[in-house]
Amino acid sequence: MAGSNPKQGRLHGRHVFITGASRGIGRAIAIAMAAEGASLTLAATSEAALRETASLCDSGGRSHRVQVLDVSDREACFAAIASAWSEGGAVDALVNSAGVYRSGAFLDYEDRDFRDMLEVNLHGTIHLMQAVLPRMIERGAGGRIVNIASSAGKWASANQSAYNVSKHAVVGLTRCVALEMGAHGICVNAICPGLVETDMMSQGFGRTAQMQGRSLDEVLAPILSRVAMKRVLQPEEIAGLAVFLVGPESSGMTGQSLQIDGGMVYV
Repeated sequence: MAGSNPKQGRLHGRHVFITGASRGIGRAIAIAMAAEGASLTLAATSEAALRETASLCDSGGRSHRVQVLDVSDREACFAAIASAWSEGGAVDALVNSAGVYRSGAFLDYEDRDFRDMLEVNLHGTIHLMQAVLPRMIERGAGGRIVNIASSAGKWASANQSAYNVSKHAVVGLTRCVALEMGAHGICVNAICPGLVETDMMSQGFGRTAQMQGRSLDEVLAPILSRVAMKRVLQPEEIAGLAVFLVGPESSGMTGQSLQIDGGMVYV
């Protein structure tokens, strides 16, 4: 991928496909990448929320596509990449930010809880990578994959084993695919956020609080006590790292799972 003109933005001329773009981290990544000159395909299950994201992206004369997509649907993922490639131009980067979270004690989880989180968090990532990578290889111009994993993909934590399993898998997948794609000039990395102020975090830990008969603040307090910065991060802080991983400065980085968690996990 060629370097960019700083006056045009670090991602000028690059087409980025972003899943989970309707809210939270995915939305913040979309806004940050648009500000750096990227043209975007925004994918999620809610068209209305995607159009809101698109309206928040400073287009600067660029058009941003909206793609309604359930990433657990393999056929739909392949069709979405094909459509983005033909209508928006070659996809230079894929950001897999779609995710689901459900808290629960291990013995209380049902089989479908594990299946649901694996279908979206892991298999959705697999589907889209397998859809876009052959096209990137054939094009011969390199490419970038950024998978949004989690600090839960690097350590053990109570009452979220199903989520941790899915995110550990994303970290392992990222490393293996990076090894295979390196010779093609395609960089594959993961971001592992800690506690980030999103609807998913509030709803997920809110469920834990309800199960335990405590407030959300009471549930978060022991977690934040282990965080060096003693605070919850903002989605925009994750977005900056995603821009770096798609931008020219990270051209020699692949197979990495980068922590951005305020100093919670030192792995």
